[in-house]
Order: sequence, then structure tokens, then C-alpha cells
Amino acid sequence: MHRRDLKGSEKALGQEHPDTLSSVSYLGSVLKDQGKYEEAEVMHQRALEGRERALGPEHPDTLSSVIHLGAVLEEQGKYEEAEAMHRRALEGFEKDLGSEHPYNLSSFSHLGSVLAQQGKYEEASAMHRRALEGRERALGPEHPHTLTSVCHLEKALGQEHPDTLSSVSHLGSVLAQQGKYEEAEVMHRRAPEGRKKVLGPEHPATLTSVSKLGSVLKDQGKCHGTGLQGEQAVIT
Repeated sequence: MHRRDLKGSEKALGQEHPDTLSSVSYLGSVLKDQGKYEEAEVMHQRALEGRERALGPEHPDTLSSVIHLGAVLEEQGKYEEAEAMHRRALEGFEKDLGSEHPYNLSSFSHLGSVLAQQGKYEEASAMHRRALEGRERALGPEHPHTLTSVCHLEKALGQEHPDTLSSVSHLGSVLAQQGKYEEAEVMHRRAPEGRKKVLGPEHPATLTSVSKLGSVLKDQGKCHGTGLQGEQAVIT
């Protein structure tokens, strides 16, 4: 069906009409979803080249094709090529749309994932943290894309890496500030448990996490003890 629609568009409008190129891009996405990565790559490459000629290299539709091509390259393990695509998209979107536009935040996330695949964990962490912090501000802490950023950070660094736990703790604080105490509690339980294992129960970061957990429990009327000792008992 999608191939038939594409042929009809090519015949009626020409191969490089923007609507035709949109059909090419859509077919590429369908093929990717079906796991037909080589065919998807051909479609997204064609859409990108056509849009570069018809719209220019920095048009949002062109940069969208850059992202799609980067994603399908990543699926095939072509990480260096995928990285180049995602860096290009990030630079273009940041220049034209601003650092916290959803397209740009998506580029941070994609780039972080492909960097992690290459073992570039420090830079991957920085990208995922930027995506997470931007999505918290732009979309809110409960938005699926925000939560996906937390998952990406965990995948890149591990669930108990200090940067992961820092992001989990930060997300818990944002949720608490919004009065979403039950969800904040979930985050604030994870942070001290992880920090206790990695840093020890008396480390300042662990104690800070315990204090935050105690506060959110108190806000829900769940913490009947007083002081840090009572809060510490929650995770011991």
C-alpha cells in the first residue's frame, strides 16, 4: 500500500516534490519498524538527499531525515555513521529551534545512545543528562519521553552509576515539588538504595538521599520517626 502510494506520488508530482519525499520517508519508517533495515536505509537516504536539494541542508524536514537515517544506521550497528548523523541533526536543530525544542532533545537522546554503543560513556552520560533535564523542563517529569531519558541513562551507565542515581534523585525532587509524592517516593527510594551499595551508608550523597526520602514520606504522613535516624531506618 505504501509503495503504491509512493509510485502514485512520483507519477503525479515528480520524484523530488516535498510530498513525494514525505512518502519516501514514511515508507522508510514503516520498513524500519518491520526490521527491514537495509531497505529502510535506502529510503531514508533517498529522502535526505532529495530534501537537501529541494529544501536545503538545514530545513527541519531535512534534519528529520538525518535523524531517521541515523536511527536506522544505529540499528545495523553502523555506529560511527549514525553518530555523524545525530551530531549533524543536533547542530542543526539547536541552531534553528533552540536547545530545548523537542526535536533537539530527541537528538541529544539519540546521540547519547549511539555514543554508549561505542563505549563513549562519559559523553553519552552528558547527552542523556541534557535530554533528561530539558525534557523535565519542557515536558514535565511524568512525560514518557522524560522517563525514557532516565532509562537511557541507566542503559548507558548502569542502574547504580553515580550519574544515574543523581538523575533519579533529581527527578524525585522535581516530582515532590509538584506535589506528586507517591511518584517522588519511588525515585527517592531508588537513589539511597543504590548509593548505599555503591558509596556506603554514611556517604554524604547517601545521607542526602535518605533525607529526601524522609521528607517525601513525611509529606505523605508515612514517616512517624523523627530526625535522620528514623529516615535511615527506611533503607537499612
